[in-house]
Amino acid sequence: MEQIILWALLIIGISLFFFSLRKPPLKDWLLMFLLSANITTFLGVLVEGEEMLHYPVKFLSDHFDTSILYEYVLFPVICIYFYQTTYHAAYRGIVGQALVYTAALTIVEVGVERYTNLLHYHTWTWVHTFISVFLLMLFLRFMMKLINWKSRM
Repeated sequence: MEQIILWALLIIGISLFFFSLRKPPLKDWLLMFLLSANITTFLGVLVEGEEMLHYPVKFLSDHFDTSILYEYVLFPVICIYFYQTTYHAAYRGIVGQALVYTAALTIVEVGVERYTNLLHYHTWTWVHTFISVFLLMLFLRFMMKLINWKSRM
């Protein structure tokens, strides 16, 4: 059953990725995708390496200890949508939307941990997820703002 869930998430993630690229600025969307994938891969290795959580069911390969589907597809795609919805927002709007996206991701992760064999917490909790995802989304949004500001100079 878990493999079916993972394959369904892959199809959904890829579909949402292509759907997110339908309007300009394509460069910004792709940069957000790559930047978020890069950072989440690094952080995922740290968290899983410290055995704070574990992924019993592997997707595609037993060579990865982390969730390659989440780190390379799902979270980066969500970051694209977060960036798109905050593209012209003021700081309060960015923080508010980061809270909404983070809450949704945290609720989904708690459900996955509780009702499937895809994720098991050891010392990690939903609070860690909420804080880390919230701060990461704000950091990524700030980085994109900085990159675009520097490119206009």
